[in-house]
Amino acid sequence: MTATQTTVDILPRRLAPLRKLVVGVDGGGTRTRAVILDGDRVLGEGTSGPSNPLRVGIANGAAAIREAIDKACAAALIDRDDLVAAGVGLAGVRRKDIRTRMRDVLIETLKIKNIELMSDGDIALYGATDGAPGIVVISGTGSICVGVNRQGRHVFAGGWGPVAGDEGSGSWIARRALQAVAHATDERGPKTALTRAACEYFQVAAADDLATAIYAPTITNDRIAGFSKHVIEAARGGDAVARNILIEAGTELGKAAATVIRRLKMEPERFQVAFVGGVFAAGEFVIAPLQEEIARVAKKAFIAPPHFSPTVAAGRLAQEHLQGLPVAV
Repeated sequence: MTATQTTVDILPRRLAPLRKLVVGVDGGGTRTRAVILDGDRVLGEGTSGPSNPLRVGIANGAAAIREAIDKACAAALIDRDDLVAAGVGLAGVRRKDIRTRMRDVLIETLKIKNIELMSDGDIALYGATDGAPGIVVISGTGSICVGVNRQGRHVFAGGWGPVAGDEGSGSWIARRALQAVAHATDERGPKTALTRAACEYFQVAAADDLATAIYAPTITNDRIAGFSKHVIEAARGGDAVARNILIEAGTELGKAAATVIRRLKMEPERFQVAFVGGVFAAGEFVIAPLQEEIARVAKKAFIAPPHFSPTVAAGRLAQEHLQGLPVAV
């Protein structure tokens, strides 16, 4: 092999780390997303299954994160060892002990030295306001509201999971809808198009068979939450029961936002409120009551879309962390 051939072979591998490639990860109870960033450019994206350690365990969560990153690296035509830092926003790591254990496993699993591990709420908030004071309301499978004020104080409301909370989330909407179906079937409540939708979604012939289907060992919280899409469809089709459930969901999300605003003492200020998550596909059914609740406590607050996605936000936070590290000499 000639010297020229050797140079051609190793040059791309030597150049990649000098580009300061980082990865941003957004991991939740349904899926995990990863993006490779080179400055402001997104070079590749990848997705995998759930990575919330409270739902799938720390080892399985780390494996899902690695899978999403490896897919993003493949799309970017790089290897994982080209990455100099990772920003990981993850549901289920608000507890310090879990966050510490998860970070240790990620360092071992990913072989990336610089890892910033945060909650999914932290990255969503940063992506929503680009670091400025403001509020983000997140409603997907679960729900949480996060805010930061001018003094840099962060406050959370919600995020208690499907048993104790997650009001206004996909799983909450789906459970409310299934309760409405049960009431309609027993003639304890009004008839609703949700009955037929639930039978089709859970693949049963009659509403009386739903109890067997929804309590089957194979039915997960994610599967239940998926029914919320059909609630939105029913509301758009004019079903009053479905519409009322979505309006109640928006009200609950608005109450969480109002609580965060009060705790941060931001009532008289002008600031952005953004929302992230699949539930907001319901549009004004959810957004209008959310806005009403916010307006009760902060009349100058305004709704605006996020500056960038939570996944990109995680990558940008990794870049900021790198800039703060001491330079080796």
